[in-house]
Amino acid sequence: MDFVKVMKEIADASVDLVVTSPPYNLGIKYRKYEDRKSREDYLKWCCEWATQVKRVLKDNGSFFLNLGACPSNPLVPHELVVALKTEPLAFVLQNTFHWIKSITIETKAGKQVSAGHFKPLHSKRYVNDCHEYIFHLTKQGNTPLDRLSLGVPYADKSNIKRWAHTSGKDLRCRGNNWFIPYKTIVSRSKQRPHPATFPVELATNCIRVHGTKRGLVMLDPFLGIGHSAVAAKECGIQTFIGFDIDREYVRLARSLVSPDQDGGLTRRR
Repeated sequence: MDFVKVMKEIADASVDLVVTSPPYNLGIKYRKYEDRKSREDYLKWCCEWATQVKRVLKDNGSFFLNLGACPSNPLVPHELVVALKTEPLAFVLQNTFHWIKSITIETKAGKQVSAGHFKPLHSKRYVNDCHEYIFHLTKQGNTPLDRLSLGVPYADKSNIKRWAHTSGKDLRCRGNNWFIPYKTIVSRSKQRPHPATFPVELATNCIRVHGTKRGLVMLDPFLGIGHSAVAAKECGIQTFIGFDIDREYVRLARSLVSPDQDGGLTRRR
């Protein structure tokens, strides 16, 4: 179903966490959605559904918005987040995370190591685009996070004693760069039958950094094939709400969450 029309059934300030990735307006070929609106119509539509997101979000809730661009239209994510920060919506951009899909680093031994997957561009103007954004939007900009839920060990162990905030633990904040490569697949039509999915791990990171506790309610208004729902289940979230206009995608989402039964995704007509 088109969630813009039915979100009004969800009570005000009843959702703790929203993790979603809307169409990027880049001409992606969806089954049931035309991904080519004018800039004005796209931003207007996004503000319509984001208004409902803000209404249902709790005051200390988190809205993680995954957006990508293409080299020929690089401003799409920035234009949208500016629109969401503008009155009357007035979301606060509390954090910006970078989803790194592919990266090349040089080791201390001087060896270059490449990891991850990207869609190669054959162009004389643009380089390969290997990352997307996850904008962390909140109502007031002061939502507490579980920073160390994604913590990593200190590379320099002397920092453990040097900094009082470590409390003697070998664990530091990972920061805002998340290297999450797509898993290698053999058949896209069978293993990833959706033109624009994010990995389950991306949604898992969003859930964990927001902080998990009993009774959390999570929403994904652009469910797709349900990777956010899978992440919610893996993180122990018992109440998950998801919408998609494509019935087949919802069917696939149910099969991923509960292979032997419908599971927690309620059927509605």
